[in-house]
Amino acid sequence: MHKNTILIALILQAALAGSSAAGEAGRPPPTQAPTQAPLPEEEITVERLAPADGNRLYVIDPAFGHMVDGRTHVLDGASGRFLGMIGTGFGALMLPSRDGRSLYAVTTYHPRLSRGPRTDVVEIHDAQSLELKAEIDIPPRRAQGISYRSMLASSADGRFLYIQNATPATSVGIVDLVTKKHVGEVQTPGCWSIQAWEQGYRFSAICGDGTLLTVTLDDAGQAVSRERSGKFFDPDTDPIYIHPEISGDQRYFVSYTGNVYGVRLSGDAPAFNAPWPLLDARDRKQAWRPGGLQISALHRASDTLFVNMHDKGAEGTHKNPSKEIWAFDLKTRKRTARLPSNHAVSLAVSQGAQPLLYSLNLEAATVQVRRVAPGYPKVRDITGVGETSMFMEVK
Repeated sequence: MHKNTILIALILQAALAGSSAAGEAGRPPPTQAPTQAPLPEEEITVERLAPADGNRLYVIDPAFGHMVDGRTHVLDGASGRFLGMIGTGFGALMLPSRDGRSLYAVTTYHPRLSRGPRTDVVEIHDAQSLELKAEIDIPPRRAQGISYRSMLASSADGRFLYIQNATPATSVGIVDLVTKKHVGEVQTPGCWSIQAWEQGYRFSAICGDGTLLTVTLDDAGQAVSRERSGKFFDPDTDPIYIHPEISGDQRYFVSYTGNVYGVRLSGDAPAFNAPWPLLDARDRKQAWRPGGLQISALHRASDTLFVNMHDKGAEGTHKNPSKEIWAFDLKTRKRTARLPSNHAVSLAVSQGAQPLLYSLNLEAATVQVRRVAPGYPKVRDITGVGETSMFMEVK
């Protein structure tokens, strides 16, 4: 390399080094970030709900798009506020305890979600925290279906839980909620649903020939007697819904064609009242019929029966959503109101100081709320309630 070229390179290098040093000297020193105290360690707690005020609404969603992941949504029906959710596995049957302090879910799990060894359990949740309090193993025979009210019931004193089984042979499983054990199984061939009596350890089941089977249990949960009633409805011409309305020892069953059958579960044997019609001649001409899943609700203080109704009914429309909700006075057996429906499949009504009527639209996942008062004024719509919500219970 030429001597002049080397000299020029050395001069440029020195100039650049000086310029950099001057710049560093003129630049203020970097500011140090202030020292921060470490964040406090987070404490994980479980928030408890306010005590139920008679309008705690449990909405049962089997999540048909992914049935291994069913849920029960917990709402404050009066305010419309969402309070929480319980995961309930595959096709769970759900029931609040009689005192409202616990929630029972009878469900199924598989280790690979839809396959693998089947495990059936009774889950007991605390109604205030929604936490799991206990789990009871049961035989894998419980009916895997949607949670009709008569699929799961408890004894009058809350000791025994009665579970509808189907293998497809029909039977009722008995769980002792005190000892937390499955203690027995009662065969009920040809009979379906569980109608728990309000005295002792006794339940009845509706049989396919129109009769009622009544089973009495001893203190150990074992069957000691079985009695079959006479025929009280005709399953060929006027079948009844297994969803009953309950007032003490009285049951009210609505039929597919619009009749009400009264059954009293007390004394030595069931007693049956003559059926009476929901429809007059004009209604029948327009082919009004009951329809839906949880097709009725009973406000006990006023003896008001609410029924989901649709017109142009026919054979096979017994699960159609309602066009109207009809109200009946059980004492006079007269219709007292016709309310426009939100195409509900299920109804529920609260029994407290401020009773509300709830109607559930499955397709829109919406619960409409009305006051049980003259005119039944609408309070609100609660929207976005689950995916395929079908049933409701209120405590």
